[in-house]
Amino acid sequence: RRRLAPLNEDNGRFLLLAALIAAYLSAGATVFSALESPSEAAAQLRWNRTLHNFSRIFNISLPELRAFLRSYEAAMAAGIRVDALRPRWDFPGAFYFVGTVVSTIGFGMTTPATVAGKVFLIVYGLFGCAGTILFFNLFLERIISLLAFIMKACYERQLRRSGLLPPNFRKGPAVSGVGSLVGWKPSVYHVMLILGIFAIALSCCASAMYTAVEGWNYVDSLYYCFVTFSTIGFGDLVSNQNAVYQHQGLYRFGNFMFILMGVCCIYSLFNVISIVIKQILNWVLKKFECRCCPKCHKSSTRLSRRNAITPGARLRRHNVARDADGQYDSDTEGRRLSGEMISMRELTASSKVSLAILQKQLSETANGYPRNVCINTRQNGFSAGVGALAIMNNRLAETSDSR
Repeated sequence: RRRLAPLNEDNGRFLLLAALIAAYLSAGATVFSALESPSEAAAQLRWNRTLHNFSRIFNISLPELRAFLRSYEAAMAAGIRVDALRPRWDFPGAFYFVGTVVSTIGFGMTTPATVAGKVFLIVYGLFGCAGTILFFNLFLERIISLLAFIMKACYERQLRRSGLLPPNFRKGPAVSGVGSLVGWKPSVYHVMLILGIFAIALSCCASAMYTAVEGWNYVDSLYYCFVTFSTIGFGDLVSNQNAVYQHQGLYRFGNFMFILMGVCCIYSLFNVISIVIKQILNWVLKKFECRCCPKCHKSSTRLSRRNAITPGARLRRHNVARDADGQYDSDTEGRRLSGEMISMRELTASSKVSLAILQKQLSETANGYPRNVCINTRQNGFSAGVGALAIMNNRLAETSDSR
């Protein structure tokens, strides 16, 4: 009777992350409910009192007053305000709208009212959002490359000062390739720290501008920066909505640049934080690994002690010889599984695999590529991951070692 195979590392990480996200959502809902529910109840009580007092003083029935307020809410949803505001659907207003659409901010202060506009938004947003996500990924790749170049220069300078690196080391031919330090990659924690500092500085500068121009307090400005840069976009605070500003053209340009840089920076920071979360999940899974299957752990230890040279295990460990898991004759398979004897066929295959690994490591070391790349050429194009996660795995040190 065959036993069910245990979950692999990817599925275990996925289930653990899903459980943690569910717990995180529950905790957040509990905290926000405790913080905001009393204020909501008090505001509702004050509004009911004001409504009844207004109806009694001006001798207006409550149904008529509520019907008037519903019309006012519909006017607000259409973009009509009591105070003079900028036109919503002129070219600058429409450009602001499509910018919030493709960046997935979605403030909600402007929405298409016609059927043709809603249908066009579906098609426009499909390609616009996809292209913007691609732009964010390319920005992430280049900002990581820039930070890696700067951090490598600082690292080489530190080694040169300590005497571990000759002064003319960068003049060698290795500089024209991948880099002067073969195999060196920046730390994901250092990159996260730098991106975090840059995001905080950018938010503080943008908040100072919004406080001076929009008249918000500084906490509301910081709140608006985070909601906008993280593409949450509640829409309770929206910049650049008044009809007239001092230095209006300059303010619109500054607002556009702050939002663009902020969204790109926070997107990159979120991806780095997700890599750190993935490492934490891997650490948790490793802690539970020895507790989940102690019998298998003992049996594998006993087999490795009985026979120190196991070419079949070496082939499986390096994931390079798929033929080792293929068809064997009964004699060879019995000897391989017993852990006692080694066939000449497996020993020859093991020697070829070891020689191939050695040759590939020497070639990668000479060219400056990572040495822990799997040499199985039968993998598909998605084996190394896609999107921002693959970019971070290829360019940062801790992620490439943990895979």
